[in-house]
Amino acid sequence: MVTKDILKKIQQIEIHTRHLVNESFIGEYHSVFKGRGMEFDEVREYQPGDEIRTIDWNVTARMGRPFIKRYVEERELTVMLLVDVSASGNFGSVRQLKNEIAIEVCALLAFSAIRNNDKVGMIMFTDRIEKFIPPKKGAKHVLRVIRELLCAEPAGKGTNISVALEYMDKISTRRTISFLVSDFLASDYAHALRIANKRHDVIAITVIDPREQELPNVGFVELRDAESGEILLVDTANPLARKEFCALNARQRQERTRLFRSMGVDEIVISTDRHYVEPIVRFFRVREKRY
Repeated sequence: MVTKDILKKIQQIEIHTRHLVNESFIGEYHSVFKGRGMEFDEVREYQPGDEIRTIDWNVTARMGRPFIKRYVEERELTVMLLVDVSASGNFGSVRQLKNEIAIEVCALLAFSAIRNNDKVGMIMFTDRIEKFIPPKKGAKHVLRVIRELLCAEPAGKGTNISVALEYMDKISTRRTISFLVSDFLASDYAHALRIANKRHDVIAITVIDPREQELPNVGFVELRDAESGEILLVDTANPLARKEFCALNARQRQERTRLFRSMGVDEIVISTDRHYVEPIVRFFRVREKRY
């Protein structure tokens, strides 16, 4: 059910992300994500300076004077948002929860895509596929994507990234630009990611929170795993406990980064204590130079 609060939130996200697209992303998206190739546009009469290899000899013979084939970039792309809506996203120690940041990032990417006349689809997942929205164009479709994310009531709590990647491969008949949005608190997805990235252009967007990286010194605290429900009592006043917690998370980040790099998967890291525009713009600019 879409309540007044949900409608207000949708409007706020739409206004905010549309503004960001207009102010910060004009040209960035288009220059990074190219079309699939060139498509035929028209035949026109040859003009001095035209490439001789583009001459259409059949039309030239028929008309008695030279004509060329003109091609334009085949621009339309399909953008798929693979969004992790598992229970671990309902955490945030700063201004917003991880899943709130994820929704705004998805809205930003979706509005950027439709500004370039691309299609946008979405797969919401936990330890199962929660919802699939087929790719379409238009602002109304993007608003539906935002609404579905805001109104999501997942049946699952855990995270299975492989199931999302495998599902995308089944339903996608053509190459897609696939943004995989998750906190990546999961394992055993390397094989599925490798296969998916061979067919699609997969970009990982990792949403993190500072308190998942290091613990403050606040005495005894109960740490609860949102997905498994497991509770662990930790003495944060113990320097060794804080150090081990920090080291464990650093190791996990490094392993994830190595995995992505080994497969040629780009990663955008977004933290709840910083605005997400800067890392996304930086990704666009670095990728543009590369390609």
